[in-house]
Amino acid sequence: MIKHEIIVIGGGPAGITLAKMLGKRVAVVRPEKASMIYCALPYAIEGIISHGDTLKSDNLVTGSGASLIRDTVAEVDWDNKILRMESGEEYGYEKLIIATGAVPFIPPIPGRDLKGVMGFKTEKDLAVVNHIVSTGLDRAVVVGAGAIGIELAQALNHRGVEVELVDLEDSVLPNLIDRDMQDLLYKELDGQGVKIHLGVKVTEVKGTEEAEGVILDNGDVLPATLVVFAVGAVAEVSLFKDTALKMDRGGIIVNDKMETNLDNVYAVGDCTQFTSGITGEVTPGKLATNAVPMAKVLGFNLKGQDRRYPGFFNGAATKVGTFFVGGTGLSEKAALKAGFDVVSGYSAVTTKFPIIPGAENKQMKLVADRKTHRVLGAQIISKEPVVGRIDLLTYAIQKESTVEDLSALSYASQPHQSFYPAANIVVLAAEDIRKKLA
Repeated sequence: MIKHEIIVIGGGPAGITLAKMLGKRVAVVRPEKASMIYCALPYAIEGIISHGDTLKSDNLVTGSGASLIRDTVAEVDWDNKILRMESGEEYGYEKLIIATGAVPFIPPIPGRDLKGVMGFKTEKDLAVVNHIVSTGLDRAVVVGAGAIGIELAQALNHRGVEVELVDLEDSVLPNLIDRDMQDLLYKELDGQGVKIHLGVKVTEVKGTEEAEGVILDNGDVLPATLVVFAVGAVAEVSLFKDTALKMDRGGIIVNDKMETNLDNVYAVGDCTQFTSGITGEVTPGKLATNAVPMAKVLGFNLKGQDRRYPGFFNGAATKVGTFFVGGTGLSEKAALKAGFDVVSGYSAVTTKFPIIPGAENKQMKLVADRKTHRVLGAQIISKEPVVGRIDLLTYAIQKESTVEDLSALSYASQPHQSFYPAANIVVLAAEDIRKKLA
């Protein structure tokens, strides 16, 4: 039996981060042939990049001296600190890190096991969808109008497939932006030919052996031979079911140092139960941009530094047609649900000085707590990338900044890169809230 100081189960973003940080101390167990850039999958369907472009090099793990074990864990012997593998091999460890990720959720409805019904997360999923499209797919239904669902729907539409997008919520991107910020996005999707069905639920997938369509709870039937569920993901913790490891519906329970209830056993990333850094409540948060900071906290702790994870702040972005869309913190809807007395501010500028050719509109919404004036969330829609601005606003939320803080923001301006110096989109939104609070 080979023994390692630290074994990480899982070779996704968290596992790779830990391998880079801890080097020779670590062995990473990964059953897949290769790790993937998951958020790039829709663009491989669209044809912007190739299938191979979505695959990560093993050197990301081994380049820093970490070992890579290509095998599947069959059992964890917590007492003796041994991993038993499907191949029959056994590996001992001093410390175990669980980074098993998440798998797409497909609801338990009739027809879910038909051919052509699937999630969209793995290299196999990418290969299957590409094959179906290349052999003449006419119609598809994408269930879930979050970022993955919208990106996939657009990719299929770009390949000439007639796409119907379905969501139980009354708006698209429900965890990212509020309904009052979405009119431009509906026009964009409609202009592409993507048909949207909101506030309805898929109750059944029709078909005998292969998918023929979906039935909605309003009685409508949408014909399709490909049905992709993009309604979220569940922690991949099946290996640990009925063991001593403490879990909840959201995944493995960890503290702010990524420690589980078992000594020398840690968990990071999508397999864990996430907590909002704003409310302290359990929240969805299965993103690589959450997994990597968690892995870094643990990596630094294992190197002897005292680091704590502050929780999830929901910074995320996507692209809808020609619009870049980003959100962070709580939407107005989520803030109201969490019990805050909400006040929101709005602003709109152009991406360049209006006198410069190519200037496009950009709009923002800022959400704050009326009582404390604390900034709770922000949303931006623009014809230019928004990630940098969203990161700034996420930091402001992390630091519990107020609208007064943001209205005093010092900023840069340049004719090709911003609106006029007299007005900044963040400051304008903060000042709009201050007027409402006066």
